[in-house]
Amino acid sequence: MRVITNRRGKLVLLAMLTMSAPCSLLAQSQPQTETGTTTAANNDINVYGTKTAGPEIKGFISARKGDKLQVTAADGSRTVIALDDATKIKASSGLFGSRSKPTADSLLNGLPVTVKTWQSDAGLIASQVVFRNNDLKTASMIRSGTAQGFEEQTAATEALRGRVGDIDNYNIKGTTNVNFDTGKSELSPEAKQNLCAAAASAEGTNNALLLVVGYTDSTGNPDFNQVLSEKRATRVVNYLQQACHWKPYRMLTPTGMAMADPLADNTTEEGKAQNRRVAVNIMVSKAVDGM
Repeated sequence: MRVITNRRGKLVLLAMLTMSAPCSLLAQSQPQTETGTTTAANNDINVYGTKTAGPEIKGFISARKGDKLQVTAADGSRTVIALDDATKIKASSGLFGSRSKPTADSLLNGLPVTVKTWQSDAGLIASQVVFRNNDLKTASMIRSGTAQGFEEQTAATEALRGRVGDIDNYNIKGTTNVNFDTGKSELSPEAKQNLCAAAASAEGTNNALLLVVGYTDSTGNPDFNQVLSEKRATRVVNYLQQACHWKPYRMLTPTGMAMADPLADNTTEEGKAQNRRVAVNIMVSKAVDGM
């Protein structure tokens, strides 16, 4: 090993050590970002202010507005979370999965999600949103079951009620009668087919409502017939709503009329068969008929 003993050599070595020290200190003093990359302090701009790890939110998306979404948890609590360009959106696929990459447009109302968040001065920011592909398919079909969908439906319902609520006179656009066996409330296959046909006809009539009224023949005592007529009307209403997809808010209050208002003579079997019925009336208020 060669040892430098002259004064000039010592000065050169000292200068080299002096120049290298600030570079080393500068590298150590530069701050680290959340992703681990090094940036100069005066270039590290965060529009949200200080960010710390936030809570994990689980629930379904109950509202969307711009870059914000509202998540409603199982206990009914609601949390508003912002999305930004750094938010990762992931779909956990099933056996065969979907090859398409989810985007913010995939975050539909009604979609169950798990959201990892940052807590910032401006509120919660989503760092990652995860959902299942099967849930996405379902959410696209049940948008009306979310907060925004309910608001839209309620507005339409109230508007309709406001136009007909205080009016007692309606135009009857059509009536479908379905018949029953003596003392029974079960719907026959023919009756089911006729009910959905009536609902389809009403759907094509502007501002149509349905009025369902149950009847019996003269067999049995009045109390039994009253209960039976109401049971028949309820059975028809349920089928119209569940199988024929008639909206509940377009249904007037059903009623049972027992053996009142017979269509035919109750002294004959043929007449009794006609009277054991439920009448489904397509009604339009005179105030809005023709609108």
